[in-house]
Amino acid sequence: MSSPVKILVVGAGAIGGFYGAILHRAGAEVSVVARSDLAVLRERGYRISSPLGDLSFQPSKVYASTEEVEESPDYLIVSLKLIKSVDRIGIMRPAVGPNTAIVLIQNGIDIEPEVVEAFPNNPLISCLAFVGVSRVAPGKLEHKAYGRLVFGNYPRGVSAEAERLSALLEAGGINTQLSEDVVRERWLKSVWNTAFNPSSVLAGGADTQTLLTTPGGEELIRGFMEEVCATAAAAGYPLPADIIDKNISATKKMPAYHNSMALDFLNGREMEIEPMLGNVVRIARKHGVPVPRLETMYGLLQLLVANKASNAQ
Repeated sequence: MSSPVKILVVGAGAIGGFYGAILHRAGAEVSVVARSDLAVLRERGYRISSPLGDLSFQPSKVYASTEEVEESPDYLIVSLKLIKSVDRIGIMRPAVGPNTAIVLIQNGIDIEPEVVEAFPNNPLISCLAFVGVSRVAPGKLEHKAYGRLVFGNYPRGVSAEAERLSALLEAGGINTQLSEDVVRERWLKSVWNTAFNPSSVLAGGADTQTLLTTPGGEELIRGFMEEVCATAAAAGYPLPADIIDKNISATKKMPAYHNSMALDFLNGREMEIEPMLGNVVRIARKHGVPVPRLETMYGLLQLLVANKASNAQ
């Protein structure tokens, strides 16, 4: 009998905890690196309510740091927030072995190159999560809807490691979509993320319905989306002509929703400005694509963060 697949989750909050639970359910041996919830997870593990049933589980091991990891995993799942105060590569390095596949479940565009540079010989699987899950208390997660993961190897292709991970996730009860061109998938998701996330912050933490129903709001969002599409096309990833209309229509049908950047802003947490917006602006500059709306939004967000830091001193 073969030994179970060994998974290590770094960034074991809502996203990491949820997908860790799915993989545990499929029979994998799941360990986590935790920070704020360390004591609770060591004592009683995760408590997870979900439409899929009770996903509660006790991780095989709960580490305070990757420095404590004795054996490199088959898969290192990284669901850390991409913020300036977190040294993603430094955190990952002690856990990566020669046969470890690295799995990024993180937001943003152009987030993979530094990982490739640091670990050139390890397979890199880049994932986009479509899931509604939140941490409601230490060690306690609430999964409300969805869960689909879209992923493939960076920069292109689908490896045996990706196929094996897909089979595990499907066995655990969620849908997966393997993509030969995961960078294009990131651009598709960026049309929504880059438009709605930063603008919600500049609107004071507004929800999606406020952004779309306030006079001038929808036009503003459409303008942001148009510039993302122009940048994607210049970078070699032309997107469907109807993608903006589809995104706007789908969002109008959703209940009022506070996106991740709005929630970080409202709760005084560091925001994922660079992967969501800054990287798009830099790619546009590289290809000579004018993006005045995105440039303005990026500049205003930088001023907002700088002013907050100044006032905190």
